[in-house]
Amino acid sequence: MSGQTVPADFSGHMLDLDEDEDLEVFSKNTSLADGSPMPNSPSSMVNQYRLEEDEEEQQDTNTKDLFITVDNPESHVTAIETFIMYRVLTKTTRSEFDSSEYEVRRRYQDFLWLRGRLEENHPTLIVHPLPEKFVMKGMVERFNDDFIETRRKALHRFLNKISEHPILSFSQHFKVFLTAQELTSHKKQGPGFLSRMGETVRAVANSVRGLRSRPEEFTQMQEYVEDFSNKVCSVDKVTQRIIKEQREYLDELRQYGPTYTQWAGSEEALAEPLKGVASCVERCSKETEEQIHHLSDVLVPALHEYVLCAETLKAVMRRRDNIQAEFEAKNEALASRKVDQEALQEEVDALADRVELANNALKGDWSRWQSSMRTDLRSAFICTAEKNVEYYEKCLAVWESFLLSQRVEPSEQRDGEDVS
Repeated sequence: MSGQTVPADFSGHMLDLDEDEDLEVFSKNTSLADGSPMPNSPSSMVNQYRLEEDEEEQQDTNTKDLFITVDNPESHVTAIETFIMYRVLTKTTRSEFDSSEYEVRRRYQDFLWLRGRLEENHPTLIVHPLPEKFVMKGMVERFNDDFIETRRKALHRFLNKISEHPILSFSQHFKVFLTAQELTSHKKQGPGFLSRMGETVRAVANSVRGLRSRPEEFTQMQEYVEDFSNKVCSVDKVTQRIIKEQREYLDELRQYGPTYTQWAGSEEALAEPLKGVASCVERCSKETEEQIHHLSDVLVPALHEYVLCAETLKAVMRRRDNIQAEFEAKNEALASRKVDQEALQEEVDALADRVELANNALKGDWSRWQSSMRTDLRSAFICTAEKNVEYYEKCLAVWESFLLSQRVEPSEQRDGEDVS
């Protein structure tokens, strides 16, 4: 097996403004509609939010005892497949770990194994989603640097979300994933194929049968999930469409600027302002390209991550319903049968306990997930707003500099009039 290291970069409402006010609005001592004072500049707003986020992150760091990094992706080529191995670095102060630092290498299938085991052992806890398994479109496209880096970030997020979970982070499977040099022997200890197939058939049967009386709070959860899924999917699709249109706009700008330069060669009297416009267009093109990269690297991944989260939530709700459906079916059987009452009663009691545990697990995880989701999306929105402000300020400065360069001094204007 040969390995090749792949480089990775880790790194409203509109105001109606008079024409003469638009460049000065943020420096005036004005107030917003609700009476609150207008900040001195867009940047001051950005800094205020960024400071709050930094304080929150510092508080989180002070309480963490498990730090995980996914980095250093390597491409491996064998006789039958090509795959990426990622380094997983763990630092911890937890007493149940034999060492304070671990370094292992994992491939995407290993992450799938971990997530499957967590869902199997905690069916009504919300296990953070993994990035989708790649759909084959050609080997060249499959392992380009952008794809690898996007996946690395998603895998890094996945492990850190688990590390922050009050229950999942203490899973034995999670510990094995972080510490064992190889997982083959651990993977063999799982349930057999027939057992898994039996569980799947039973789950489908239960879901088809449906529930007699789902508790109102879980019905409200399900309605929330459906609404959240529709909205986040819509925003995700529109955002990607906007980025596509911005890329088309960037292509037009790249054709637009050189046209002014060519024109300057045949229009001597306008050569200087034409070259100035060409320079402005080129500089704005670079800012637009950076803006597109930012949206693609920050906002789209955050939105799509929660598109996948919505699907995870739907699966969790189905599993909760399946547990309740199984309890209801056994309870009905107990009421109608005259024999084996004692054995069946024990099974019903065990299922009743399982329903209660499942409900409590989901209720406890629900508020935690909502809080995490709102923090993640708020951060992505603020970061996008910050980048939008920066983008428009830079483009504004580019064109203002052109206006200043074309300003005719009064003495030059009089000289021109005298000559005429």
